[in-house]
Amino acid sequence: MSYERELEVAIAAVQDAGRLTLEYFRGDFAVEHKADASPVTIADRRAEEQLRATLARAFPDDGLLGEELGALAGTSGRRWIIDPIDGTQSFIRGVPLYGVLLGLEDRGRCVVGAVAFPPLGETYWAARGAGAYLNGSRIEVSRVTRLADATVLTSDAKPEHYGDFYPGYERLLRRSARHRGWGDCYGYALVARGAADVMVDPKLNPWDIAAILPLLEEAGGAFFDWSGETRIDGGSGIGTTKALRDEVLATLR
Repeated sequence: MSYERELEVAIAAVQDAGRLTLEYFRGDFAVEHKADASPVTIADRRAEEQLRATLARAFPDDGLLGEELGALAGTSGRRWIIDPIDGTQSFIRGVPLYGVLLGLEDRGRCVVGAVAFPPLGETYWAARGAGAYLNGSRIEVSRVTRLADATVLTSDAKPEHYGDFYPGYERLLRRSARHRGWGDCYGYALVARGAADVMVDPKLNPWDIAAILPLLEEAGGAFFDWSGETRIDGGSGIGTTKALRDEVLATLR
């Protein structure tokens, strides 16, 4: 099945929402905290409202799930999954590595993903069977085949962030070539375009990864949770090359 129209709408939607976030980026705005202590700003809310309005016009029968505004049931068997600003802490601090994420799940499979990094002028996109792209140029994961040669990324390296997963993560660091802290969705984007080899998240929500999963897979990579399953609701996530998948998973376990 072709998702050409869905991809076209998704790309334009994240770019438009990204331009909205730039109105606030490095500006003066209030920061609130949600029940889980994570931050939220007016830019998060306005960007999600804009994305939801765009999708409602284009695909009125599809469901919606967004980080800030919750779920809306649809009748088509499909739902769009929205993270208006992935990396809100980066956004708040003026770091340009935040992204606007939009993914389409069709009967349980993530089939379309679009990710905009507004301050960088970069947009990544992918659709099932159509390849992965950065600003129109085809991208692929790296050709690294050994963990000993790999660059590993994560959003937060603190032991308390990893909890029971930390021993596996520490083994991963010791066995890899280098570690960097380019986290959140930007880390997965770097893996998808071959600039890094492993991205690890011990805590993950569906809206954090729905747009990323097709991007990784279409770039020749793999995504899975700590148990090794390819799912967006597993609560954790690892993105890597197919060649490294088994070694990374065995090391984490």
